[in-house]
Amino acid sequence: MKKSDKALVVSSVLLALMGATVYYYWDKVDENTDGGNNVPQVAVVNNFDECLSAGYTTEESYPRQCRTPDGRTFVEDIGNELEKTDLVRIATPRPNDTIQSPVKITGEARGLWFNEASFPIRVYDAAGKELGTAIAEAKSDWMTEEFVPFEATLNFEAPTTAKGTLVLQKDNPSGLPENDDELIVPVAFGEAKQTQQVSLYYYNESKDKDATGNIKCSKDGLTEVKRIIAKNDFVVEDTIKLLIGGKLTAEEKNSGISTEYPLEGFELEKSALDANGVLTLTFKDPQNKTSGGSCRVGIMRSQIESTAKQFAEVKSVKILPEEILQP
Repeated sequence: MKKSDKALVVSSVLLALMGATVYYYWDKVDENTDGGNNVPQVAVVNNFDECLSAGYTTEESYPRQCRTPDGRTFVEDIGNELEKTDLVRIATPRPNDTIQSPVKITGEARGLWFNEASFPIRVYDAAGKELGTAIAEAKSDWMTEEFVPFEATLNFEAPTTAKGTLVLQKDNPSGLPENDDELIVPVAFGEAKQTQQVSLYYYNESKDKDATGNIKCSKDGLTEVKRIIAKNDFVVEDTIKLLIGGKLTAEEKNSGISTEYPLEGFELEKSALDANGVLTLTFKDPQNKTSGGSCRVGIMRSQIESTAKQFAEVKSVKILPEEILQP
């Protein structure tokens, strides 16, 4: 091959390489520009969380606001806290906090938010499925128009969504929609402890009448309500404690369910299950609150026995001391 031919080949190869290099870098520049004006492309952002994750400017207001380079502004969802602040206030958890079961809920609400010193709290997943409920209890006199501190512990089943909602409901014994009110608190779900659903047996007088309308004072009046509790080695004992805590929601009360519990000073001290399935429950009743007529005492005893026997390992129930829950 002549020198001139070799030079021509080398020149052609060099030109091809230069062209490929120019094309590569031009293509990269084009990917990061808009209309040749060298404006960086904006990340895909459709809500506050995506804006925050993209690292865009966030104003530390309440609620927080995040602004994208193209001028859009997204506001953090804090539920309806600002609208309800003169009626009910939540201290823990705060909006968008991460919670796991069981979660302790504290705050304060005006006395009119309570009924008989309590109101219900529910937790839902992002799909609207109810995961659990609890009864918030007033920690001081609730017969006032002023703010009253409250506290609740809510156990809930494992969620299938990353986020959900706490709903603090005004207790509404009337059942009238115009008297309903609620505080909505968005939350995120963390790793939850194992939970399980249990049954508590309370009493509905309307289901315990004979053909002539007389109350029979029988187990026919026992009515099941569901609760979520933590799964552990003391689930039977914890369930009985929950039963004698006597916490009913407004809906349950409105349906006719009632309970003699809680009774002042009446507590479960210990429980023991033997190899034959006999569950011994030892209570203390220093003020003799479990005495009374045979109808009242029989129903209270039946509530305890039926609640305990939902567990397959419990075959029979023995209540101590023997004088407790006697007519």
